[in-house]
Amino acid sequence: MVTRLTSRFFTTAVAIFATASSFCFSQSKKDTIDETEILKVEVYKKNFKEILPVQTLSGEQLERLNSQSVADALRYFSGVQIKDYGGIGGLKTINIRSMGSQHVGVFYDGIQLGNAQNGVVDLGRFSLDDIEEISLYNGQKSEIFQPAKDFGSSGSIYLQPKTPNFKFDKKTNLVLRLKNSSIDLFNPSFRLEQKISDKISASFSSEFLQSDGVYRFRYYKKYPDGALAYDTIARRFDSDIKAKRFETSFHGIMNNGTWNVRGYGYISNRGIPSAIVNNRFDGRGQRLVEENYFVQANFRKKLFPKFETQFKAKFAYDYTKYIDTVSSIKIQNQYIQREVYLSSSNIYSVTPDWDVSASFDFQYNNLDADLVNFSFPTRYTSLVSFATTYQWKKLKFLGSVLGTFVHEDVQLNAKSPDKNIWTPATFLSYQPFDSKDFTLRAFYKRIFRMPTFNDLYYTMIGNSFLEPEFTNQYNLGFTYHKDFNNQNFKALYFKVDGYFNKVENKIIASPTGNMFRWMMLNLGEVEILGTDVNLQGEMHFGKLKIKPLINYTFQRARDFSDRGETYFGHQIPYTPWHSGTFSLMSDYKDWSFNYSFVYVGERYDGQQNNIQYNYIQPWYTHDLSVQKKMNWKNHQFKASFEVNNIFNQYYDVVLNYPMPGRNFKLILSFTL
Repeated sequence: MVTRLTSRFFTTAVAIFATASSFCFSQSKKDTIDETEILKVEVYKKNFKEILPVQTLSGEQLERLNSQSVADALRYFSGVQIKDYGGIGGLKTINIRSMGSQHVGVFYDGIQLGNAQNGVVDLGRFSLDDIEEISLYNGQKSEIFQPAKDFGSSGSIYLQPKTPNFKFDKKTNLVLRLKNSSIDLFNPSFRLEQKISDKISASFSSEFLQSDGVYRFRYYKKYPDGALAYDTIARRFDSDIKAKRFETSFHGIMNNGTWNVRGYGYISNRGIPSAIVNNRFDGRGQRLVEENYFVQANFRKKLFPKFETQFKAKFAYDYTKYIDTVSSIKIQNQYIQREVYLSSSNIYSVTPDWDVSASFDFQYNNLDADLVNFSFPTRYTSLVSFATTYQWKKLKFLGSVLGTFVHEDVQLNAKSPDKNIWTPATFLSYQPFDSKDFTLRAFYKRIFRMPTFNDLYYTMIGNSFLEPEFTNQYNLGFTYHKDFNNQNFKALYFKVDGYFNKVENKIIASPTGNMFRWMMLNLGEVEILGTDVNLQGEMHFGKLKIKPLINYTFQRARDFSDRGETYFGHQIPYTPWHSGTFSLMSDYKDWSFNYSFVYVGERYDGQQNNIQYNYIQPWYTHDLSVQKKMNWKNHQFKASFEVNNIFNQYYDVVLNYPMPGRNFKLILSFTL
């Protein structure tokens, strides 16, 4: 494979250089997280800093990760569990602090990505090529000038696409990129940016991804007494993918305001990786065809010295076709989702240290399917939020309340009762010393999650009277951030959080023999006790820059639903007690070297009982890469070579869905 890969690129007469994977998280020291946008429009205030810290990856940090998609990058954040069902085409979802994927809000350019059908956003659909920054918040943003939906998640991920940026007198930017790997990956992409006038710019990007998805894995099984039943090396054959992504945007600046319009499309045809059981390696003939489109717009303007407003709107259309040609019953099911979203947010600065905001959102969702006796549900959701921030000397306070009002209609069967629920949140931070290097913080948040259409209306599985989930989050932590004038040691960042989460009527989604149909399990009550630790440094030795990072997470997430069950008090499925990452990013002149180590400790699989038969061993991977930059006139050429899973460890993130062993990737990019 390596010979085939390298020869393919040498025939294009391109020199191969190499890079390693690491990055450093950045803790925002700027005024609010949207400071860059605020500065452009001269917003009401510039001195209110974050109450809660944010984990962020941006700029070159993202480019240097050994990552194919957003999901790969997020595994480096603390408190996060990624479910990956194998290979490039496998489903990839995120879970923050063990509260479930449906409690994670994923926002793209400031507007939430929705999936009313199952509540899960497949992060594998989003490439890193067009992403400028990824941010993760526990609880919610410290910002109160935002839509009501931004208050409605237990944890949030913000994907900020790149905005056109023109240096000197340039009016056009063009980036060409090509990726190839030993898993027969062919992944060309380009991004074009055009300056239309001094106040208007546009961008267009497109990407093609194709892979046969074939890779080797180890398959073995042990008897309950520990004896080895069988052990073999096989190949994964049902993770192929062919996908096209295209995106366009227009950006404008006006007097005390900004606006943008964005269109996005993703079309894919891929195999659905099946569980490797009973010595069956040939794949199951299950496929997924998807078409995802959305158009969204944002308008933001400062109307008066103390008052600012913004409007957001979105229309999304999602088509999904599930095909099973191997099972005894041939299946071809089609689903169509439509979403309309409107939002109005307003903020008023009462004093330089006191702000208040009010937001109102409306969302329409419906789902069509060709299933027998399908309900054809339509959901109308209204959300209203009120929030305030206040700063008194060294104390900062944020309080918010969110009202969620849901009404549904169905053409067949019983509909879910209306929901009218208010949920509060409170955030505090305090700097006990004059130096401002050390900050204490705490928050409490209660949030509500409406069951998905699949939970309520899936034929013969859904339950229209299913109870919704509630989470109660408690967090206490501190941050220490110090910059030094030392010649070698430049900065130290240390963050520790202890948290307790209680989930009521928790719903667990598990696959039932394939990756498209799910079985809903209601665990009733889950309690999560955890700790997140982040340690980061920056050192300079002449022209050599080194940035190490250590993340560690401890979680004890136990099921307390029924004292009569044998699994009462056991760890919930797929939640490790211990996990962490170590990353090292170094730069020397035009060379960049990166190394990363990911560790996930022992867990138990989808069965609730923590017994030896359900035990899953820890897994870990080492990744390494090197990158070289070269300048020619005003153009830049980058070449990087990655080695992922250096020691060829065979492991499953989800049991019986094996991940690739050692693989190689070459990335070439040219900026005009």
